[in-house]
Amino acid sequence: MTALEGWTEGEHTDPSTGVSHPTYRRGSGPGVVVVSEIPGITAEVLTFAEEVVAEGFTVVLPHLFGAVPSPSGPGAAVRTLAQVCVNREFNKLRVGETSPVATWLRSLARTLHAELGGPGVGALGMCFTGGFALAMMVDDVVVAPVLAQPSLPFAIGRARGADLNLSPADLAVVKRRAAAGCSVLGLKYADDPTVGTRFETLTAEIGDAFVRVELPGKKHSTLTAHRQQVAVDRVLEFFRAELL
Repeated sequence: MTALEGWTEGEHTDPSTGVSHPTYRRGSGPGVVVVSEIPGITAEVLTFAEEVVAEGFTVVLPHLFGAVPSPSGPGAAVRTLAQVCVNREFNKLRVGETSPVATWLRSLARTLHAELGGPGVGALGMCFTGGFALAMMVDDVVVAPVLAQPSLPFAIGRARGADLNLSPADLAVVKRRAAAGCSVLGLKYADDPTVGTRFETLTAEIGDAFVRVELPGKKHSTLTAHRQQVAVDRVLEFFRAELL
Protein backbone atom coordinates (compact mmCIF):
# COMPACT_ATOMS: atom_id res chain seq x y z
CA MET A 1 0.00 0.00 0.00
CA THR A 2 1.26 3.49 -0.83
CA ALA A 3 2.09 5.82 2.04
CA LEU A 4 -0.78 8.07 0.87
CA GLU A 5 -4.05 6.23 0.38
CA GLY A 6 -5.40 6.71 -3.13
CA TRP A 7 -2.16 8.20 -4.45
CA THR A 8 0.29 6.36 -6.71
CA GLU A 9 3.86 6.45 -5.50
CA GLY A 10 6.60 6.98 -8.06
CA GLU A 11 9.93 8.68 -8.58
CA HIS A 12 11.28 11.26 -10.98
CA THR A 13 14.93 11.50 -11.99
CA ASP A 14 16.19 14.58 -13.78
CA PRO A 15 18.25 13.17 -16.67
CA SER A 16 20.45 16.27 -16.77
CA THR A 17 21.61 15.98 -13.16
CA GLY A 18 20.73 12.47 -11.99
CA VAL A 19 18.85 13.93 -9.00
CA SER A 20 15.84 11.84 -7.93
CA HIS A 21 12.93 12.47 -5.59
CA PRO A 22 9.82 10.41 -4.80
CA THR A 23 6.46 11.61 -6.10
CA TYR A 24 2.78 10.93 -5.37
CA ARG A 25 0.22 11.20 -8.14
CA ARG A 26 -3.55 11.19 -8.47
CA GLY A 27 -6.21 12.24 -10.94
CA SER A 28 -6.57 12.78 -14.67
CA GLY A 29 -6.40 15.74 -17.00
CA PRO A 30 -3.72 18.44 -17.34
CA GLY A 31 -0.85 18.27 -14.89
CA VAL A 32 -0.42 20.38 -11.75
CA VAL A 33 2.65 20.11 -9.52
CA VAL A 34 1.81 20.97 -5.89
CA VAL A 35 4.93 21.47 -3.77
CA SER A 36 4.15 21.15 -0.08
CA GLU A 37 5.12 23.56 2.65
CA ILE A 38 7.06 22.69 5.78
CA PRO A 39 6.65 20.27 7.54
CA GLY A 40 5.72 18.23 4.42
CA ILE A 41 2.75 16.45 2.89
CA THR A 42 0.32 16.94 5.75
CA ALA A 43 -3.39 16.13 5.89
CA GLU A 44 -4.09 19.80 5.09
CA VAL A 45 -1.87 19.73 2.01
CA LEU A 46 -3.60 16.53 0.87
CA THR A 47 -7.04 18.09 1.34
CA PHE A 48 -6.07 20.96 -0.93
CA ALA A 49 -4.41 18.66 -3.49
CA GLU A 50 -7.49 16.46 -3.65
CA GLU A 51 -9.63 19.53 -4.36
CA VAL A 52 -7.39 20.21 -7.36
CA VAL A 53 -7.80 16.59 -8.48
CA ALA A 54 -11.58 16.92 -8.19
CA GLU A 55 -11.48 19.85 -10.62
CA GLY A 56 -10.17 17.57 -13.38
CA PHE A 57 -6.38 17.71 -13.00
CA THR A 58 -3.56 15.23 -12.59
CA VAL A 59 -1.78 16.32 -9.41
CA VAL A 60 1.79 15.35 -8.61
CA LEU A 61 3.10 15.91 -5.08
CA PRO A 62 6.91 15.85 -4.93
CA HIS A 63 8.36 14.52 -1.68
CA LEU A 64 11.25 16.89 -0.99
CA PHE A 65 11.35 16.82 2.82
CA GLY A 66 9.53 15.59 5.91
CA ALA A 67 7.70 12.37 6.63
CA VAL A 68 4.99 10.89 4.39
CA PRO A 69 2.38 11.55 5.49
CA SER A 70 3.69 14.34 7.67
CA PRO A 71 2.18 15.28 11.01
CA SER A 72 1.24 18.90 11.48
CA GLY A 73 2.31 21.14 14.32
CA PRO A 74 5.39 22.97 15.58
CA GLY A 75 7.32 19.82 16.50
CA ALA A 76 7.13 18.44 12.97
CA ALA A 77 8.01 21.86 11.55
CA VAL A 78 11.14 22.13 13.71
CA ARG A 79 12.30 18.65 12.69
CA THR A 80 11.80 19.41 9.00
CA LEU A 81 13.50 22.80 9.27
CA ALA A 82 16.55 21.07 10.72
CA GLN A 83 16.52 18.77 7.69
CA VAL A 84 16.18 21.47 5.03
CA CYS A 85 18.61 23.92 6.61
CA VAL A 86 21.52 21.58 5.77
CA ASN A 87 20.13 20.66 2.33
CA ARG A 88 21.93 22.49 -0.47
CA GLU A 89 18.98 22.10 -2.84
CA PHE A 90 17.29 25.01 -1.06
CA ASN A 91 18.61 28.58 -0.99
CA LYS A 92 17.58 29.89 2.40
CA LEU A 93 19.50 33.15 2.80
CA ARG A 94 21.36 34.26 -0.34
CA VAL A 95 19.77 36.92 -2.53
CA GLY A 96 19.72 36.87 -6.31
CA GLU A 97 20.02 33.09 -6.55
CA THR A 98 17.59 30.38 -7.66
CA SER A 99 17.27 27.34 -5.40
CA PRO A 100 18.94 24.36 -7.13
CA VAL A 101 15.83 22.20 -6.60
CA ALA A 102 14.13 24.30 -9.30
CA THR A 103 16.10 22.38 -11.94
CA TRP A 104 14.55 19.10 -10.79
CA LEU A 105 11.07 20.64 -10.55
CA ARG A 106 11.31 21.96 -14.11
CA SER A 107 12.32 18.51 -15.31
CA LEU A 108 9.32 17.00 -13.51
CA ALA A 109 6.99 19.53 -15.18
CA ARG A 110 8.43 18.82 -18.64
CA THR A 111 8.00 15.08 -18.19
CA LEU A 112 4.43 15.51 -16.97
CA HIS A 113 3.53 17.75 -19.90
CA ALA A 114 5.13 15.39 -22.43
CA GLU A 115 2.90 12.61 -21.11
CA LEU A 116 -0.37 14.50 -20.62
CA GLY A 117 -0.26 17.24 -23.25
CA GLY A 118 -2.59 20.20 -23.03
CA PRO A 119 -1.64 23.88 -22.92
CA GLY A 120 0.91 23.34 -20.18
CA VAL A 121 1.42 22.51 -16.51
CA GLY A 122 0.32 24.30 -13.36
CA ALA A 123 2.75 24.76 -10.49
CA LEU A 124 2.02 25.78 -6.91
CA GLY A 125 4.39 26.27 -4.01
CA MET A 126 3.59 27.13 -0.40
CA CYS A 127 5.60 29.07 2.18
CA PHE A 128 9.15 27.61 2.09
CA THR A 129 8.46 26.39 -1.46
CA GLY A 130 6.22 29.30 -2.50
CA GLY A 131 8.74 30.87 -4.84
CA PHE A 132 9.56 27.60 -6.57
CA ALA A 133 6.55 27.97 -8.85
CA LEU A 134 8.05 31.23 -10.10
CA ALA A 135 11.37 29.49 -10.74
CA MET A 136 9.53 26.73 -12.62
CA MET A 137 7.96 29.39 -14.87
CA VAL A 138 11.39 29.78 -16.49
CA ASP A 139 10.41 26.65 -18.44
CA ASP A 140 7.76 27.39 -21.08
CA VAL A 141 5.68 24.31 -20.17
CA VAL A 142 4.68 25.95 -16.86
CA VAL A 143 1.77 28.21 -17.78
CA ALA A 144 -0.06 28.58 -14.45
CA PRO A 145 2.35 29.44 -11.59
CA VAL A 146 0.88 30.06 -8.13
CA LEU A 147 2.86 31.49 -5.20
CA ALA A 148 1.19 30.90 -1.83
CA GLN A 149 2.90 33.01 0.86
CA PRO A 150 6.43 32.69 -0.69
CA SER A 151 8.96 32.83 2.17
CA LEU A 152 12.45 32.24 0.72
CA PRO A 153 14.97 33.57 1.24
CA PHE A 154 14.02 34.02 4.88
CA ALA A 155 12.88 37.62 5.29
CA ILE A 156 15.73 38.67 7.59
CA GLY A 157 16.53 42.22 6.56
CA ARG A 158 15.16 44.40 3.80
CA ALA A 159 17.06 42.85 0.88
CA ARG A 160 16.08 39.27 1.69
CA GLY A 161 12.48 40.28 2.35
CA ALA A 162 12.24 41.74 -1.15
CA ASP A 163 14.12 38.97 -2.97
CA LEU A 164 12.31 36.55 -5.30
CA ASN A 165 14.70 33.59 -4.86
CA LEU A 166 15.68 33.95 -8.53
CA SER A 167 18.95 34.56 -10.32
CA PRO A 168 19.08 37.64 -12.57
CA ALA A 169 18.98 35.38 -15.64
CA ASP A 170 15.90 33.53 -14.37
CA LEU A 171 14.18 36.78 -13.44
CA ALA A 172 14.76 38.06 -16.97
CA VAL A 173 12.99 34.99 -18.38
CA VAL A 174 10.09 35.40 -15.94
CA LYS A 175 9.71 39.03 -17.04
CA ARG A 176 9.78 38.03 -20.70
CA ARG A 177 7.13 35.35 -20.21
CA ALA A 178 4.96 37.68 -18.15
CA ALA A 179 5.18 40.33 -20.87
CA ALA A 180 4.10 37.66 -23.38
CA GLY A 181 0.94 36.93 -21.39
CA CYS A 182 1.76 34.37 -18.67
CA SER A 183 0.04 35.44 -15.45
CA VAL A 184 1.36 34.73 -11.95
CA LEU A 185 -1.08 34.28 -9.07
CA GLY A 186 0.07 35.20 -5.57
CA LEU A 187 -1.73 34.65 -2.27
CA LYS A 188 -0.89 35.82 1.23
CA TYR A 189 -2.31 37.28 4.40
CA ALA A 190 -1.79 41.04 4.28
CA ASP A 191 0.24 41.21 7.49
CA ASP A 192 2.22 37.98 7.17
CA PRO A 193 5.83 38.98 7.97
CA THR A 194 7.37 35.89 6.36
CA VAL A 195 6.54 37.13 2.86
CA GLY A 196 8.42 40.39 3.35
CA THR A 197 7.88 42.80 0.45
CA ARG A 198 8.02 40.18 -2.32
CA PHE A 199 4.56 41.05 -3.60
CA GLU A 200 5.70 44.63 -4.12
CA THR A 201 8.79 43.33 -5.93
CA LEU A 202 6.64 41.17 -8.19
CA THR A 203 4.32 44.05 -9.01
CA ALA A 204 7.32 46.24 -9.83
CA GLU A 205 8.94 43.56 -12.01
CA ILE A 206 5.99 42.13 -13.96
CA GLY A 207 3.18 44.64 -13.43
CA ASP A 208 -0.37 43.54 -14.16
CA ALA A 209 0.79 39.99 -14.93
CA PHE A 210 1.05 39.53 -11.17
CA VAL A 211 -2.41 38.85 -9.75
CA ARG A 212 -2.42 39.58 -6.00
CA VAL A 213 -4.84 37.96 -3.57
CA GLU A 214 -4.32 39.42 -0.09
CA LEU A 215 -6.42 38.24 2.81
CA PRO A 216 -6.92 40.38 5.92
CA GLY A 217 -4.96 39.44 9.01
CA LYS A 218 -1.60 38.14 10.17
CA LYS A 219 -2.04 34.41 9.61
CA HIS A 220 0.15 32.41 7.23
CA SER A 221 -1.00 29.27 5.39
CA THR A 222 -3.64 30.53 2.96
CA LEU A 223 -4.53 27.11 1.51
CA THR A 224 -3.89 24.73 4.41
CA ALA A 225 -3.67 25.35 8.17
CA HIS A 226 -5.22 28.84 7.93
CA ARG A 227 -7.10 28.19 4.72
CA GLN A 228 -9.70 30.58 3.41
CA GLN A 229 -12.11 29.14 0.88
CA VAL A 230 -11.91 32.32 -1.18
CA ALA A 231 -8.20 31.65 -1.67
CA VAL A 232 -8.73 28.00 -2.61
CA ASP A 233 -11.47 28.98 -5.05
CA ARG A 234 -9.24 31.60 -6.64
CA VAL A 235 -6.49 29.03 -7.25
CA LEU A 236 -8.92 26.53 -8.77
CA GLU A 237 -10.37 29.25 -11.00
CA PHE A 238 -6.86 30.17 -12.15
CA PHE A 239 -5.99 26.57 -13.01
CA ARG A 240 -9.26 26.11 -14.89
CA ALA A 241 -8.71 29.28 -16.92
CA GLU A 242 -5.11 28.52 -17.83
CA LEU A 243 -5.12 24.72 -18.20
CA LEU A 244 -8.56 23.50 -19.26
